[in-house]
Amino acid sequence: MELGKEHPSHTLSVFVANKPGVLVRVAQVFARRGFNIDSLVVSSARDGQYSRMTITSLGKTEDFSNIVKNVEKLVDVIRIVEHDQDTVLEKELALIKVATTDKTRADILQLVEHFKGQTVDFTEDSLIIQVTGNSDKMDAFVGMLDKHGILEIVRTGKVLMTRGREQT
Repeated sequence: MELGKEHPSHTLSVFVANKPGVLVRVAQVFARRGFNIDSLVVSSARDGQYSRMTITSLGKTEDFSNIVKNVEKLVDVIRIVEHDQDTVLEKELALIKVATTDKTRADILQLVEHFKGQTVDFTEDSLIIQVTGNSDKMDAFVGMLDKHGILEIVRTGKVLMTRGREQT
């Protein structure tokens, strides 16, 4: 399935039993349907018996609803919720290593300040920058840094929580 900008992004919270093999079974549902997982974050819930998966994928809404139904049928899945951006607070963290020179360092530091990032490592010829925000902010920041020579990027993927008292 060829996916591009014409297909919307879907974000799921999947609350599962914290057991070996659960992640593989969830990922297999996506693979069998020809969907790529664009972002995946898994962390243990408060008590350690459960984990929360935040999964982002692109695809036609009608095709994606079948994935939700199939994941929901898996034995170790407790709850699955598809979120829309209006009801959640989402964040992503990125560490970006950028090449620097005496001439470019001030420009890069100004960009870091504008995007409310932090310099977490500083050498003569590189910086490591930490920045948080939504995926659009991350993409914009990376685009602005591109001309300076990005050496490496590590992104966490999207984490989210529903606003108000509704359960994520």
